[in-house]
Amino acid sequence: MEAVVVIDMLEDFVTGELKCERADKIIPNIRKLVETARKKHIHVIYSNDAHLPTDFELKKWGKHAMKGTKGAEVIFQLKPSKEDTVLEKRAYSGFFETGLDSVLRNLKVDTLILTGLHTNMCVRHTAADAFFRGYRIIIPQDATEAFTEKDYKEGLEYLKNVYNAEITETDKIVKRWEK
Repeated sequence: MEAVVVIDMLEDFVTGELKCERADKIIPNIRKLVETARKKHIHVIYSNDAHLPTDFELKKWGKHAMKGTKGAEVIFQLKPSKEDTVLEKRAYSGFFETGLDSVLRNLKVDTLILTGLHTNMCVRHTAADAFFRGYRIIIPQDATEAFTEKDYKEGLEYLKNVYNAEITETDKIVKRWEK
């Protein structure tokens, strides 16, 4: 069974403190995946930064996506529905101290479709933890991004070569679901 994981599509990463200028172009593809997944009863999980003032990551990136602030909210175009699971994270990986693995095991999920930001950071570290736990990883390359083209491409290549991630396109996933 598959699940779609939306990583860090938050106000601070799309429009705010750590804006990724390239994020806007992936929003329609993530929305297509999420909407189709919901119609097909495929679980959607949001993995969102929600930092506390003492988080170590803030020393590297500065104050961003602070728990309880507008910056830590999912962008309006991708708002979670009441059926979706929303997990807060305080480190790059969506698995690190979030309960994600338990949620996935309870849902009998064995394949993760990872979307969002950033292929070379949060997507990469979430994929690493998924790989080490035995999950199959699918990356729709048109539904992930990074700050730079170099980071994006290197991130995808790393995911493919190191974690055996299947790199594909949103439309291919949607077409497969609609069969």
